[in-house]
Amino acid sequence: MRILITGAARAIGAATATELTRAGHEVVATARDVTLLGDLDVALRLPLDVTDAESVADALAAAGELDAVVNNAARNGKGPLETFPLEDIEAIFSTNALGALRVLQPLLPAWRQRGSGVIINVSSIQGRVATPLDGAYSASKYALESFSETLHYELSHFGIRVVIVEPGYTAPGMLVATRAQGDPAYEELWRQWEHTDQAVTGPNGRPGPELVAVAIRNAIEDPDTPLRVPVGDDAALVLGARATLDDAAFEAAMRAVLGASW
Repeated sequence: MRILITGAARAIGAATATELTRAGHEVVATARDVTLLGDLDVALRLPLDVTDAESVADALAAAGELDAVVNNAARNGKGPLETFPLEDIEAIFSTNALGALRVLQPLLPAWRQRGSGVIINVSSIQGRVATPLDGAYSASKYALESFSETLHYELSHFGIRVVIVEPGYTAPGMLVATRAQGDPAYEELWRQWEHTDQAVTGPNGRPGPELVAVAIRNAIEDPDTPLRVPVGDDAALVLGARATLDDAAFEAAMRAVLGASW
């Protein structure tokens, strides 16, 4: 299969490019800065800024006919919503949610007519569970999940599959584009929630991005893959609890696990 990956320069994107190439697929790796793709063993490397429609059009024209797309490009930000810059929230949404649609919309008419195509949208456990200081990122992933579920209902009739991959905490983690400390009143919140991953990933810490890459490859190759695929023990723990507990019980359970009093 010929597969385009957005945000392929590092972490999950780079690991996915490597995994798919190893499995015999033709990979079109893309990133805003194409020079960062230099070490990847892929069929083609292209510049692609998912927030820019012209950049998307140029990349898709150069990529050739595609069988699948992995929407992995993402932007992060941390800080209390009270003072989080709205322009940064817009930038996060433009990358994480609208960016996926910018890539997909030009492809879908041809895919619909031929009756095939695979869409992998890389979300997060934070696309299902919102946490303090990650409101902008989490909201963008909630939006991506909503778009993905709608696309599943709209496109499965035409033979196009949609899969939402939901990684837990993964090393090395995302680069934080915006860090808005907010009012000093939030200092204790920062202290309590800064390293919560250590409480849910266990003594071995965060798994590497290769775990997510294998899940993505399996989702592309297996037509029986469900709509949502949690990845990682912490994702299974958190999303399992969220699915079985009401809001108050889930909050109490997570506060107990994390030792958070805020």
